[in-house]
Amino acid sequence: MTFDDLNLTRPLLNALGDLGFIEPTPIQQKVFSAVMSGRDVCGIAQTGTGKTLAYLLPMLRQWQFSKEKLPQQLILVPTRELVVQVVETIQQLSTYTNLTVVGVYGGGNIKVQMAELAGGADVVVATPGRLIDLVMNKTLKPKGIKKLVIDEVDEMLNLGFRAQLNTVLDLLPPKRQNLLFSATMTEEVESLMAVHFNNPLRIEAAPVGTPLASITQKAYEVPNFYTKINLLKKLVTQDLDMTKVLVFVSTKKLADQLFDEMENRFPDQVGVIHSNKAQNNRFETVRKFQEGEDLVLIATDIVARGLDLTGVSHVINFDLPEEPENYIHRIGRTGRADQEGIAISFISEREKEFQEKIEELMNYEIPKVPLPEDLEISEVLTPDEEPQIQMKNVLIKAPKREEAGPAFHEKLEKNKKVNVRRDIAAEKMAKYGRPIRRGAKKKGK
Repeated sequence: MTFDDLNLTRPLLNALGDLGFIEPTPIQQKVFSAVMSGRDVCGIAQTGTGKTLAYLLPMLRQWQFSKEKLPQQLILVPTRELVVQVVETIQQLSTYTNLTVVGVYGGGNIKVQMAELAGGADVVVATPGRLIDLVMNKTLKPKGIKKLVIDEVDEMLNLGFRAQLNTVLDLLPPKRQNLLFSATMTEEVESLMAVHFNNPLRIEAAPVGTPLASITQKAYEVPNFYTKINLLKKLVTQDLDMTKVLVFVSTKKLADQLFDEMENRFPDQVGVIHSNKAQNNRFETVRKFQEGEDLVLIATDIVARGLDLTGVSHVINFDLPEEPENYIHRIGRTGRADQEGIAISFISEREKEFQEKIEELMNYEIPKVPLPEDLEISEVLTPDEEPQIQMKNVLIKAPKREEAGPAFHEKLEKNKKVNVRRDIAAEKMAKYGRPIRRGAKKKGK
């Protein structure tokens, strides 16, 4: 099947041709007819299966020109990076139409976003918090929304957007088509659909935990952090096929530490991105990696779900994620759009329990490869890797007091005073031999 076999308009087919897309992916084929029928849809699709186009194509196919400036379609995503990328994709697909799209997200200048919305928008792509802000200040009027997409809904719920999602859903017109896309089906996702969706049709591209067939996986057993750094430097230096390397780490602190080590070896060829980085810095870092200016991008899991990176030759798990589903999302950044990809994992002894959970989820054992013979094995350990000595806390009892006295002491002499009522008249008599009386004051003197 090709895109010509779908019921697409000529402007959409021309735009797809410009982008080099010829054949729809399985999720794109299955979702298209379901969305065109008007039913609510729940799509289960992992990273790299083409789900963004899966919901955009039928939505743009059904879009109709309107003289009103009110948006007809709303797309909710969890991160600002994904807002920008979905907006760019819509702009590419609507090259031959006069459809307008506006992206809004927290951290951006709200006044600029308000001005863009005031100029009119057919499609709005938003993060939940900023959307609520714009509805509450009456900049965005949701009464014209006919289609709603919630993309990466499981990640949105993981980030704590449950209350905001419920608020948004309550603000929208009740008569609308709902489309939900998620990589995993959790109880929270089920609960959200039960309340707000109308008998949704479920479409699953591949069973959860199934890695893409185009990805070759392998793993090294590496003893510690600094040996992992030595191995990463060696692989990137010697393997000429590593043209665009995405390295995943578990924490922001580790990302910055690894960046410092790699930047010394590959100056001006390494980028780092995590949630503590400023918005403009994040956009610029992603741009440089996407356009090939940087060879290596070090990232936390925010990138696994929040970005649509193309042409990634290798994904390296510098350390394994605790949640096995995140492994699937990570390696799905390579092997996209019919390209081959390679995923390499560095596994320390303490990470083997994570490895077992990942392999159980995939029902696949990641092949192990031996370390290079000339790899320098570091004996330096980080504070987290140093063995923890557990000291037994022995309570020392105070000696028993055989002869304990009363819990008081004698007052000092000066503190033994008591209040006594004084007889002033008697005191004067004793001192002067007669009572002393005050006479009346004489007037005129």
